[in-house]
Amino acid sequence: MGKKDMVYILNRPVKGAAFPAFSKEEAESAMRFHSSIPGYEPTPLAHLGELAKVWELNDIYVKDESYRFGLNAFKVLGGSYAVANILCEKLGKKLTDIDFDFLVSAEVRKQLGDMTFITATDGNHGRGIAWAAEKLQQNAIVYMPKGSAAARVKSIENHGATVHVTDLNYDDAVRLANDEADKNGWFMVQDTAWEGYEKIPKWIMQGYMTMALEAFKSMGAIKPSHVFIQAGVGALAGAVQGLLVEYYGEDAPTTVVVEPKNAACLYRSAEVGDGLPHAVTGDLQTIMAGLACGEPNPIGWDILKQSASCFMSVEDYLAANGMRILSCPVLGDDRIIAGESGSIGIGVLDLIMNNPEYQELKKALKLNADSTVLMFNTEGNTDPVNFREIVWYGKHLKPRS
Repeated sequence: MGKKDMVYILNRPVKGAAFPAFSKEEAESAMRFHSSIPGYEPTPLAHLGELAKVWELNDIYVKDESYRFGLNAFKVLGGSYAVANILCEKLGKKLTDIDFDFLVSAEVRKQLGDMTFITATDGNHGRGIAWAAEKLQQNAIVYMPKGSAAARVKSIENHGATVHVTDLNYDDAVRLANDEADKNGWFMVQDTAWEGYEKIPKWIMQGYMTMALEAFKSMGAIKPSHVFIQAGVGALAGAVQGLLVEYYGEDAPTTVVVEPKNAACLYRSAEVGDGLPHAVTGDLQTIMAGLACGEPNPIGWDILKQSASCFMSVEDYLAANGMRILSCPVLGDDRIIAGESGSIGIGVLDLIMNNPEYQELKKALKLNADSTVLMFNTEGNTDPVNFREIVWYGKHLKPRS
């Protein structure tokens, strides 16, 4: 259902769904490891209480990952946790028994020898892998899809990684990286999964839970009634949703999964309705580069199909609107510098709350004066040139009818 700005499918969550791999205990384990990394601090939980009043909601909170380890995005949480698990497996250790200092010690470096981690990325994930490899004095090779922003390429190269910008879309770049890993005996670290490659993506997803657990702890006794979560392959969305269900149980919030129109593989999977993940193909062109993924992560999809409340496929201009809203807040609210993929939730909420064409959806989701909404700004201005074009000069305004 929906208009030209977005289409949506309402989903009925399965009662009693459980996701033990994404329990509070697993999230605590991931947070314990991340807290051992020098420079770790929980990222801010921004408060947009004044905006909530304007939109006639109870409250709005945004977890701001633009502060994460100075890397301007959340992705390092998953990459570092997966790499740590790979190293522990090779060392015959349990991650619960060691910390980051142990992994970067000269003794461990001598035991491990030279290792190469390889991945494909639209930017943030690759930077996280490059950063982890740099800290561990190991090698990283990163493949990027065509059209990757120069600033994102440079940010990865600055950590000593070898970067190849391909003429492929994201999903084909993943296949190329995996072929190179198999051919050379390198370690593929990717947050999408396929048959025979599930363990590392699950570790990455478990690493993402640190972000969600920090947010829930910061909120304390305040329970979100709604969570808007953006999706590429669905690894982040699945991890957040799995922990939401495990953390809040039967009181789990209403979850809205948001994707760009040209890369809406989870929406497509929900639309087909056979319970299986379904890919979308093509160039996957969108300003939300971090979400330009055509093939769902089956682990994430399995969680979301059982427990998400709504899947949306949306126009790019909504992300641009979100960037402008967050960077120029209502007086008294926290300012948030959000990139294209980090801002889509607030852009969609603006549309639902303020466009009469979406009153039916607003009512179906029960977005009203009792609603406390939680969102995740997953990246800052990782493409500064495009950020200025959008926020300063009005690029990607809503097209006229």
